[in-house]
Amino acid sequence: MSKDNSYWEANLALIKKCLAIWFVVSYVFGILLVEQLNAISLGGYKLGFWFAQQGSIYVFVALIFYYAKKMGEIDANSK
Repeated sequence: MSKDNSYWEANLALIKKCLAIWFVVSYVFGILLVEQLNAISLGGYKLGFWFAQQGSIYVFVALIFYYAKKMGEIDANSK
């Protein structure tokens, strides 16, 4: 039973970490800090606009691959 609990604790901790990163990138960078980030340019576009339009999607896709890799490690260690 302890092994099952540690598996789910690791799983939930990973989910919380991924959701926190996604929240910061999409909500904080894309909405709350947009004016400060717009002072910086990325590829000819304002950085705040880029985070709101594309950055959060790129980070979300990267988090999917990160989550899959880490869950593979958690699954391998739980056997």
